[in-house]
Amino acid sequence: MSLVDTRTPDPKKFIAGLTGDWEIVVGMEVHAQVLSEAKLFSGASTQFGSAPNDNVSLVDAAMPGMLPVINEHCVRQAVRTGLGLKAQINKRSVFDRKNYFYPDLPQGYQISQFAHPIVGEGQVIVSVGPDQKGQFEEIDVGVERLHLEQDAGKSLHDQHATMSYVDLNRSGVALMEIVSKPDIRSADEAKAYLTKLRTILRYLGTCDGNMDEGSMRADVNVSVRRPGGAFGTRCEIKNVNSIRFVGQAIESEARRQIAILEDGGSIDQETRLFDPVKGETRAMRSKEDAHDYRYFPDPDLLPLEFDDAFVESLRADLPELPDDKRQRLIDVAGLSPYDASILVSDKAIADYFEGVAEGRDAKQAANWVINDLLGALNKSGKGIEETPIATGQLGAILDLIRDGTISGKIAKDLFEIVWNEGGDPAALVESRGLRQVTDTGAIEKAVDEIVAANPDKVAQAQAKPTLAGWFVGQAMRAMGGKANPQAVNDIVKAKLGLE
Repeated sequence: MSLVDTRTPDPKKFIAGLTGDWEIVVGMEVHAQVLSEAKLFSGASTQFGSAPNDNVSLVDAAMPGMLPVINEHCVRQAVRTGLGLKAQINKRSVFDRKNYFYPDLPQGYQISQFAHPIVGEGQVIVSVGPDQKGQFEEIDVGVERLHLEQDAGKSLHDQHATMSYVDLNRSGVALMEIVSKPDIRSADEAKAYLTKLRTILRYLGTCDGNMDEGSMRADVNVSVRRPGGAFGTRCEIKNVNSIRFVGQAIESEARRQIAILEDGGSIDQETRLFDPVKGETRAMRSKEDAHDYRYFPDPDLLPLEFDDAFVESLRADLPELPDDKRQRLIDVAGLSPYDASILVSDKAIADYFEGVAEGRDAKQAANWVINDLLGALNKSGKGIEETPIATGQLGAILDLIRDGTISGKIAKDLFEIVWNEGGDPAALVESRGLRQVTDTGAIEKAVDEIVAANPDKVAQAQAKPTLAGWFVGQAMRAMGGKANPQAVNDIVKAKLGLE
């Protein structure tokens, strides 16, 4: 593959060295485990958390005479992912044997794809920011390819003092390796790319993106160069399993390479690991090239072929993806780009919002979901899946505001009650006496008492009408926040002669 530089050097992203500025160049190989109940070439379960070696068929264990049989569902998932990445779908692809020895690779080779992958070039639009001015920058990260391959097992080195154990549960699980072009120029861009890619996969339902369970892992290729110069020698940081660690690994590795180059040294192409405790990368092995793996077509698997009708049937069944949903929320629902971006950033959040907004004012629903619900979840360290307030409960609170039963202030108190205790919002309003006071007589009485007690402030407000807000606040406080704010405002203006 010949590397093409698609980015104009941006001084904001340069790293200052002792001898001048440097530019980071990053490409990523993301291994995404296909959401499937069975493995790529066997019927063994893919369930996470099973006892060691429970999910292992004779094929996975490489018993003599066992032949692989392609899982059509995994093929469909790979094509759907390619369509979600706006990529070229290759109607003919070939499975190859990638030869290397690991104790947790029983066959002595991995069935993968090399020269003829199932998915070709695509694109991911990444939004980076906001910056100090609240602005976002959109960049295009090219996808070089997506290919299907089987995962290896897992070696366990901490179970015994002198021996390593092998768990083959993961052996043969279907992976999509999604290879980006070297279009990324900072740690923030890399984190944003990985976040967006995970979001797309979750919307599609092709990978759960749970990096803590190993179902999505990133190999990060990092090099440095003088701004706009030739690409430098890259080092690959293997199996980074969190978005935060990806950013830290890139920063650490870039500074390591800069220090070597500025000291007159050269960068060795190698594979490295990131140590999150020390915050640095360390050498693992020299980097293999393709010829080291002795790729050749797998003799037990025919080329994979399908037609346009197969691809179009999958395209027709795609869900609304984050970029399209974001644009719809801006164009149709009237949300700001910032609010829309937050709501579509996670499929579960988007689904929750749409459940609340259905039949209601979208802007009001967005404000409550973003500011109140997500704020409370963040404060309590919970995810959207753990919310104690269902969409119907939050929707009911908005309905009570809309029909004038409660004020915005009461709604905040009601939200807290439902968050902590649960219950039906309408019933809670009645049982706890939270209904908004709309009786103008009661409001007039409260305003009259405040006006009579503060003649000096009356004169000030009549001279400067904006000071009337003080009377509104005092009246709301006198009525325990239950008065209709608009009614209070109107009555205050009338009593002060400001109409």
